[in-house]
Amino acid sequence: MAFIEHQRLHLGAEAEVWRGTWFGKQAVRKQRRPRSWRHADLDHRLGVRRMTSEARLLIRLRKLGLPVPAVWDLDLEGGQLVLQWLPGRTLIEILNDDESDEHHVEAVLKSVGSAVRMLHREAITHGDLSSNNMLIDDGNVALIDFGLAAVEYEVERFGIDLHVLDEILGASHPQWSQAIDWVLEGYAEVDVRLGLAPVLQGGTVPSAQEVLTRLDDIRQRVRYHG
Repeated sequence: MAFIEHQRLHLGAEAEVWRGTWFGKQAVRKQRRPRSWRHADLDHRLGVRRMTSEARLLIRLRKLGLPVPAVWDLDLEGGQLVLQWLPGRTLIEILNDDESDEHHVEAVLKSVGSAVRMLHREAITHGDLSSNNMLIDDGNVALIDFGLAAVEYEVERFGIDLHVLDEILGASHPQWSQAIDWVLEGYAEVDVRLGLAPVLQGGTVPSAQEVLTRLDDIRQRVRYHG
């Protein structure tokens, strides 16, 4: 694996993420971190399963034309995944930038909602829709970090995906009080423009309206139990 590391981007519980070059091309490497509290064999099997799943989903989404990083190398024994480096600013940078005006933020967040719905229409939930995992480049939105992504058909899982983003926007970016409303507007608009998602091999993907209705239900449950 000819990856030359230049800059560490993130140190998380599950993985260490570096930016660098892979055979001269700008790349990102995810290096899985062993969890010492797990049995070593179990930890290895879980790591292989998650990394394989992430790579497969990214390859599938790239073939469908969705803006996600390309998979360039996978070393299961070494716990390393090398991905294409994508340009752009993270959503958190844009939302925290004092020079970001309301018109720009509204447009960006509607595009975020659209990108999430396009993902959901392929029966895939992201699992970690945070403002750190979205790159904005000239108005285009790319989703990154699919370590918790999964193939889903249950409306609850899609609602939870949006609820994670709802909670993060409310807690981390309260200065943008309409943020989630703009996201959901962009999310719903995709089905208006494209119609219902086609029936896939595993079943029927819930409509945008069904997901938004379930999101409201999840919000009510969280308030009641919180």
